[in-house]
Parts: sequence; C-alpha cells; structure tokens
Amino acid sequence: MSNTETLIEAADTANKQREIDNETASTPDLLHKKVSSDSEISNISFKACGLDSWLIETLKKIAITKPTAIQAACISPILEGKNCIGNAKTGSGKTMAFALPIVQKLSQDPYGVFALILTPTRELALQISDQLAILGTPVDLRQTTIVGGMDMMTQALALVKRPHIIIATPGRLADHIRSNGQETIDVFKRVRFLVLDEADRLLSPGFSEDMQKCIEILPEANNRQTLLFTATITDSIRNLKNQSSKPGKNPLFLYNITESPIAVPSSLIQTYIFIPSYVKEAYLYRIFNTQEYKEKSIIVFTNRTRTTELLCRMFRILDFKITALHSEMPQKERTQSLRKFKAEASKILIATDIVSRGLDIPFVELIINYDVPKDPDDYIHRVGRTARAGKSGESITLVSQRDILLIQAIEKRINAKMEKNSYVSDFKVTQELNTISAAKIEAEMSMTNFGQLKKNNKRKHENLKE
Repeated sequence: MSNTETLIEAADTANKQREIDNETASTPDLLHKKVSSDSEISNISFKACGLDSWLIETLKKIAITKPTAIQAACISPILEGKNCIGNAKTGSGKTMAFALPIVQKLSQDPYGVFALILTPTRELALQISDQLAILGTPVDLRQTTIVGGMDMMTQALALVKRPHIIIATPGRLADHIRSNGQETIDVFKRVRFLVLDEADRLLSPGFSEDMQKCIEILPEANNRQTLLFTATITDSIRNLKNQSSKPGKNPLFLYNITESPIAVPSSLIQTYIFIPSYVKEAYLYRIFNTQEYKEKSIIVFTNRTRTTELLCRMFRILDFKITALHSEMPQKERTQSLRKFKAEASKILIATDIVSRGLDIPFVELIINYDVPKDPDDYIHRVGRTARAGKSGESITLVSQRDILLIQAIEKRINAKMEKNSYVSDFKVTQELNTISAAKIEAEMSMTNFGQLKKNNKRKHENLKE
C-alpha cells in the first residue's frame, strides 16, 4: 500500500494492527472535478459555498469577501462530508479552504479533539494556528500547537485538556504518543477531521515512521474525513484517480487548478553567476552591495543548517541587518526571525528549505541560491517565493564547476535556460576578499558549540523510542 492510500483509508485496521501492510488497498469513491481556469468559479460566493452568515461576517472583518479558486471548489464538498485532495500554489488560500468548513462543523457540534492538522514544519503549524485563532473567535475555539522546540510537559497538559483543534508536526506528536501512551491515544478517539497540509512532504519517506504512529491512533477512515492539501501533486497522490470506487467508503473530492507540473512564475528573471567555490561568500557580499539589489527584500537559500548559521554570523559582523531560519535554532529564535523579516526589520533572510514552501511570507524581490538544490523541484519551490501574483522578481544561482550537472537537470525540468547575471562585478569581488575572509574566520570561531541542540534532541528522541 502506498503512503497516500494508507492515509486516505486511515488504515481500516488502525486500532487493530501497528504496521501498514504492503498490499494494495481499496480507496474511497472518487468524485473528480476539473476546473480549467479560475474564471469558471469566479462568481461563486462564500454563501454559495455553504458557509454560515456568522462566518462570512468574520471574514469581512479581515477584508476577505470572496473565495479564492481552491476555496470555492473545496469548501462545499468538505461541508458535505467528502474526503478531499486540494492542489494549488502557495498563497492561493489552501489553509482557509480546510479551516473554514472545519470551524463551521465544529460550531454545530463542539467537542475536543475535533480536528487534527499535521504539517511538516513548526513555522507552518504556527501560521495555521494564527489563522484559526481569527476564524474561531466567535465560537470560542480552543486550539493547541504541538511542535518541537517547546516544553513537552506543557504540551502534554494541553493535550489532556482536549482542545477543539490540534495543529502538530508528526515528529513531536509521535514523541507524545510514545512517551504518554494510552493517555495521549485516548485524546484522539473522536477526531472528526484529519488534515495533511503540504501533504506531498508529509508522505515522503522521511516522515513515514512518525506519520504511521500518528495515523494509527485515529478513528477508522469511514468515521472521519481526511483532507490533503498540497502545492504539488505527486505520483502517489495522482494515482488515486485511477483507483476503483468501493461502496461504503467516504467519497473523495479531488481538485486541481491545473494538471501541469509545478512551474516557475512567468514573471521571474532567472540568472546565474559562475564562480570558484572558494569565493562564494565574497560573491554573496558583492550581490548585497550591488546597487541593483542593495535595497531589495532577499531570501538566501542554503543546503545545510551550518552554512546558514555561518553566513548569518558573518554578515552580522559585516554590519548587515540579517536574520536566519533553520532547524537547529530554538523555536523562540525561529519565530522572532520570521517576524523580523515579515516586518522588514531585516531585509535579508538566510534559510534552509524549511522556508521554500507553505509559509506566508510578504513580497520578496530576490531569491539567491547560495547552494544549488539537488532536486529540481526544490529549485522551483525556492524561486517561487518571488514573482508571485504576476509581480516581477529575480533569482540568482551561484554555480561552481561541481554544480553543472545539477544546473542542467534544473534547466531541463523548467524547460528554460538561466541568463548570465550582468550586474555583479568580478573585479570588486577580488578587492573585498580580505574583508570577507576576516569576517568568516571570526564567525567560525564563534560556532564551537553549534549543533549541540540537534545532538540533545536526537538523544531525547532515541530515549523515547526505547
């Protein structure tokens, strides 16, 4: 059975077995609706979607008067009791597409735990929590966020109180299940909704063990609704279209804005700079100081947490207003960094791929791939943080000799060639090497204890499994 089938079915044997069989399983009845363009549903109102008047008034207070395409397509089927797979680009309103019907259903039969929402990152969980807090105010919605980097005892006490909605990352929720056993399992006995946000990532091999632990404690598939939302429809999700329908199962509503693979924004200018790998920091410094880019809002993507931290410390030494976001930062620092960047207190954010998808980040003008991503789709998600909603944007990828095959794979995937960047001066880079080298040495000397948090968390996780 594929991961997707396991989650849609919610493992009919969820409370009877503790591992997923490798056999092909049946899937729900399939209701597949194709919408070729947003114009086909442009006249649909929230009222026509089936939302109650009090919820429509709540939306008006935050200046939301009309549903987006994915909201107009998915809200009604969810209210009708269908399982749902929603596919749309980041920033298209996917969170509201599942949050609105869940809050309305909760208002009609309030109890805890009513819904479990799983997300791949802490930041996305906190973002969803903020939106639910607004929507749920009229019905006194109680929610809690279960993510890493926060005190487990405080979270355990919050779970026992059975809030209406729990937003969690699979790893931390699985830790609670392993450590508290039946006490935590009982909390989820009556869950009405399971939501997987950024489902393609949650269904990847890296999450499989923790996802299985979370899914197996929930009610069986026909006793709840399963909602999957993603910016990327993978083969495993797409294969659900071809599954035969079976009687007695919840119908599945599948919504795609387009059948095409994910693509780079049409208004994006994609450039590269070919450099020796040992002067990458100097070229990054030159980009930051180039007249064309120095006032722009910038996200710099790296492949490693250590690189992210080193660059952040380096450029702070060089007096840049800069912030970082990566998995080895304490949660409080991660939250503060994101808030600083959104508020434009820092114009530059250096981050790993935890920022590349899902998060609601304000207008970004320039994406820099300090490290070339190994997966072409990761490149698309990164550069998709700019040139959104038809606005202009630019990406710069730093390319060394060893990156050529990766660049060729990316260009094949996007069916386009990157242009050579014409703004950054090689001559000025050579003049600044001494300044950069001194800052790098100072930054490296300050990182003697970096990685200790990760080691401590790994040790705790291993102890929970014993």
